[in-house]
Parts: sequence; C-alpha cells; structure tokens
Amino acid sequence: MNNKVILQQLEELVGTPSVSSTDPGWDQGNRAVIDTLASWLAKMGFAIEIQNVNEDGSKANLIATLGSGPGGLVLSGHTDTVPFDDGRWKSDPLKLTERGQRLYGLGSTDMKGFFPLAIAAASAFTDKKLQQPLIILATADEESSMNGARALTAAGYPKARAAIIGEPTSLVPVRMHKGIMMESVHITGRAGHSSNPELGNSALDAMHAVMGDLITYRAQLGERYSNQLFEVAFPTLNLGCIHGGDSPNRICGKTELHFDLRMTPNGDNDTVRGEIEQRMKHIGEQHNVDVALKALVKNISPFVQEEDCELVRIAEKLTGHQAESVAFATEAPFLQQLGMETIVMGPGSIDLAHQPDEYLELSQIQPCITLLQQCIRHYCL
Repeated sequence: MNNKVILQQLEELVGTPSVSSTDPGWDQGNRAVIDTLASWLAKMGFAIEIQNVNEDGSKANLIATLGSGPGGLVLSGHTDTVPFDDGRWKSDPLKLTERGQRLYGLGSTDMKGFFPLAIAAASAFTDKKLQQPLIILATADEESSMNGARALTAAGYPKARAAIIGEPTSLVPVRMHKGIMMESVHITGRAGHSSNPELGNSALDAMHAVMGDLITYRAQLGERYSNQLFEVAFPTLNLGCIHGGDSPNRICGKTELHFDLRMTPNGDNDTVRGEIEQRMKHIGEQHNVDVALKALVKNISPFVQEEDCELVRIAEKLTGHQAESVAFATEAPFLQQLGMETIVMGPGSIDLAHQPDEYLELSQIQPCITLLQQCIRHYCL
C-alpha cells in the first residue's frame, strides 16, 4: 500500500467527527468511523464483526479478523477523539493538512493515524496463509468512559497471544502505566445570612478541610506507592475544579470538588478510594455536613506487563528501545484481562495529543509499518 492511499485514508478518518466526552454537549458517536474501517478491511478479506457499545449502535467496536484459530496478534486502537477548540488551530482540525513534513488534524496522532498504518502493514499478508490470526481492533469511547474496552472484556473476546495498542509512543514500547480515578466530592451544608454564622453551616468551610486533607493524603500516597520506573515516580492527585455558593453575603449551602488520582501499579484504586471515602466521612462528622464521594467515570486500573515476557522482549529487540513506563492511561488493562500479553506502541508523540495543531510526523509512517509487519510475521506466520 503506497503513501497516497495511507494519506487518503487518514484524511477520511480525520474528516469524520467522533468526539467522545463526559460532557453531553460534546459527545458524539463513532459509528461512521467504524463503518469506514470495516469497509476497507472487508475488501482486504478480513472477517468483520461490529459490536454495539450503546443501545442505538451509534457507538461501536470493530473486530476485523484475517485468518483463524487460536493465538495470533491484535493491533488495537481507539476511534474517538477529545473535544477541540477550532479557533486555536492554525488549520481546520477536521481536515488533514500537510505542512513541513507533518500531518495536522484532530486525531492524526491520537490515534486515528494508527489505523491506515496498521492496514498498510496488514496488506502485505492478505495473500499469505496465516498460521495464526491477525486481528485489527477499533474501539469506542477511550477518551471518556472506556466503555468500548469494557464491552470487550464483558464479552470475553477477542483473544490472541499478544496485543499492541497503537497509542502515540514514538514507536517506543511501553509496558507499564498508571491507573486513573476521576472523583467528585459533594458537600451539603446549610445556607443562611452571612451576618451570623449560627444561621447556617458553611459547605465551603468544610470543603476547605476536604482540600487540606486530600493534599495531606497526596503526600502520604507518594511515600507509600512511589515507583522509580516512572518519570513522575509517585501517584498524583490533582484538584481540578471547584464550584459552590452563590453570593458573598450568603453562607454557602452546597459545594462540589472534582479531582483525579493517577495510581502507580504499587497500589490499587479500590483500596485508595476506600481510604478517601473514610476520610471524607470523618470530615463530614467533624463539620456536621453531608459529604458524598462520587465517581465521575469508572476507574481504570494501573497496567504492568512483565519485562521478561515474549512480547516485550520482541518489541525491545525490534525497536532497539527498552520498554518504558508512562503516566497516561490506555485500554491496555482491559486487553490484558482477556489473557493477552499487551504493550502500548505506536507512531506520534503523546506530547502533541489533546491540544491544538496535533500532528503526525511523516517520518513515522514507514518505520511504523515495518515494525508492525515484523510483529505480524512473528505472531501470525
């Protein structure tokens, strides 16, 4: 498959909006992207299965399989993008634009750009008899709920020996990443006239205690769960946004805080969340207010693939890079739950994702195709 076809395919994918977001005002389906990928892969001889992720099928996963039998290799990516502010882009984010050996467009690197390269790699094997199957997997809602990956684990497939998730890592294998929890703290006090504190019970005063406690707890997490394999070697807890009150002359009756916590593989989300819940309960009792901890999204577990497994060793040998750890979360824990050795390795840089003027370097295209073909050859031939 030549570069012209690859660019045409990426242009079509970028031009098909598929934002996923916890904000209903932004959230879209990904079905048009799934149908496009399915049509391309069906013409190449892949068996196509589309798995609905929501009731009306506007969000879906694609499982495209070449060959049959147990084992084999999964090449996986998500089809959704984050929201965007087109006023901050130098070119139309929904139109692929080439400038200075770079391909600009929403999702060009995170991560629609992976699919034409995976398809190009697979095209070299469509006339060969595979000993084990090659599966191209495309998922929904990775950037929000990860419901696409969750649907796969609930269904119990696809299964293979190994899975490569093509998130942007500059083609360096990643075998470990942090988990993520996104939580909200809701405090209900009692509103009243600000001239007399006895007339109410300030939710903001209690929230001050909550924030101080979370900052203290953050330091404790760093002492308990540090991991020197990460660039940021400790769990992070970010106080992201706060809302509450309505007037300076009223005692605040309600307030809400959102935070995220990115856990190293040294600990687990459930333990940490249980500890936070107990701390919030204690503050509620101290201040005589109602404090509720609510999940904004279902949490994502930390991910570790053993450094001495076959897939990591092969990826390190082929790339010349030792497998790394990253702070961002992916669908890797879900594919690993299906019994596959799993790594994250794809073209482009994560530093360019989730921001205006996202781009994929043209220089990443052929090395990515070559690398994927070497992996296909190992696992499928």
